[in-house]
Amino acid sequence: QVQLVESGGGLVQAGGSRRLSCAASVRIFSINVMGWYRQTPGKQRELVAAITSGGSTNYADSVKDRFTISRDNTKNTVYLQMNSLKPEDTAVYYCNAEIIDLYSKRSYWGQGTQVTVSS
Repeated sequence: QVQLVESGGGLVQAGGSRRLSCAASVRIFSINVMGWYRQTPGKQRELVAAITSGGSTNYADSVKDRFTISRDNTKNTVYLQMNSLKPEDTAVYYCNAEIIDLYSKRSYWGQGTQVTVSS
């Protein structure tokens, strides 16, 4: 079982920055992919950014060149640095961990943290 705890959400003005953190209850080098997703009312949860255990990253087009995902294996924490925030970035942000082996794919979610960007 993997527990994920997000922090860093809050209210920020458009154009500002915010850093989200996701602390895992296990050593994250054992997690194949960690990612950040976001969701707004009435919409499906969407991938924002992901990072593999090897350090490869993937971003949604809407956040490329503004957001950066990183991981610190010594702290078992994944970060999402968000710059040049826009009102449309307002959402609940969720941390996700995927553990993949020969027999299964297990996905774990945090409780979410609200980010509100004011115009």
